[in-house]
Amino acid sequence: MSLRPLPFPPRSVALAAALLLTACATVGPDYAGAPALPSARPGPLVRAAQAGASGTTPAAAPWWRSLGDATLDTLVDQALANSPDLRAAQARLRQARASLNQQQANAQPKGSASALALGLSSAPNTSAAQDLHFYNVGFDASWEIDLFGGTRRAVEAAEAQSGQVQAEFADAQVSLAAEVVQAYAELRAGQQRVLLSREAAALDGQSLALTRQRQERGVANMLDVERQLGREQATRRGVQEAEGAVTETLDRLALLCGQAPGTLDAQLSVPATLPQVPRELAVGDVTALLQHRPDIRAAERRLAASTAQIGQQQAGYFPKLSLLGDIGLGATEPGQLLKQNSLVLLGAPYLSWNVLDFGRTAAAVRKAEAGRDEALAKYESTVLQALRDANLALTRYGHQRNSLRSLLAQQASAERSLKLTTQRRQAGTASQLDLQDAQRTQIDARRDSLAAEAALLQDFAALHKSLGLGWDAAPAAIANAID
Repeated sequence: MSLRPLPFPPRSVALAAALLLTACATVGPDYAGAPALPSARPGPLVRAAQAGASGTTPAAAPWWRSLGDATLDTLVDQALANSPDLRAAQARLRQARASLNQQQANAQPKGSASALALGLSSAPNTSAAQDLHFYNVGFDASWEIDLFGGTRRAVEAAEAQSGQVQAEFADAQVSLAAEVVQAYAELRAGQQRVLLSREAAALDGQSLALTRQRQERGVANMLDVERQLGREQATRRGVQEAEGAVTETLDRLALLCGQAPGTLDAQLSVPATLPQVPRELAVGDVTALLQHRPDIRAAERRLAASTAQIGQQQAGYFPKLSLLGDIGLGATEPGQLLKQNSLVLLGAPYLSWNVLDFGRTAAAVRKAEAGRDEALAKYESTVLQALRDANLALTRYGHQRNSLRSLLAQQASAERSLKLTTQRRQAGTASQLDLQDAQRTQIDARRDSLAAEAALLQDFAALHKSLGLGWDAAPAAIANAID
């Protein structure tokens, strides 16, 4: 059994397909890149100058390592490796890449193998009874020629969407690292606050005992005792609150690192000092640096994908051409399948054109165009928000640095006053209460400086998050030395 092939041989079909491919057009707008970022002058650059700009060029590295705290480095590494939120972002990235591979495969020919055994029995009780059998083994293929670029636009959109998800994953990493550093700063500051509060509580206990002794001798009255008692109780309550805050921070750090609350208690229970911010902080050209922010990159890739989807929908206006082919063996007996006259060849171009869709394609195009406009507006909003974040982070960092400098000066003054009061007490020209007041003032000054150091470290993390520092090379630096 044999079917006659079409008048044109397969070689002619291949040649016609090649000619069609050379004439293929790509409908829809070509993506010309993201709109230019708004000028950052005079905003962030002036703010950077207020923070103390310099022209050094440090090597790009994970920024938290510049703090020189091995424990913090370990915590950030644990968070980046174990965070459930990051694992979810990684899963979304794998989904996007699989979708891209699927779209790329759609542009290739499709083929399948088949086997058929058909039997037919008719009118078994009549003289016309007949048994028919047919066997076929074959391979068929089809290929939709991308005449107007609809498939190419779909691949382009999938590539952009994969880039968007990858940028969103990087944004999750940036945010997580900054949160860990800020929580770590809060933890170490809280532990030092507990120690200072215990010192203050012990000092208030001594003052209360001294006041009671003076009341017994008639030098102080009961009101003085009650006032000192109230102060001592408030200080002890402050110790309990500080200890509770440390426990809460430990649990928050554990969750950020993808672990159960309490897991990090043994590792971090020993108090340690706050890591010191480096003397130089890489910043460079703020406007150019903002292009490295993952959320801006994600918004730009979203815009590219939306632009490609317009062409993907516009391709529906035009006809579709597919090449169909089949090669197989067919016979009425299994033993006849391998004979020459059993060969079946089929090749045919197939043209289809949806000329009556009642506006479906036009509506899909308008929807894609509206999606592109929305993505453009969101991109511009993201850029403006990034500029605001940069301005705010630079302003806070500069102000906090100046505030810390003032508080350190006050602490130094309180320490000098305590030293002088101690000398006067030893010489008998100052009372024990005078000495305790000077000690209390020095503790308060240390507590204020500690809070300012923690805030500076947290602003240091926020600045890196707002500018994307350390993830890409930055050509300049901000000096933030605390004189």
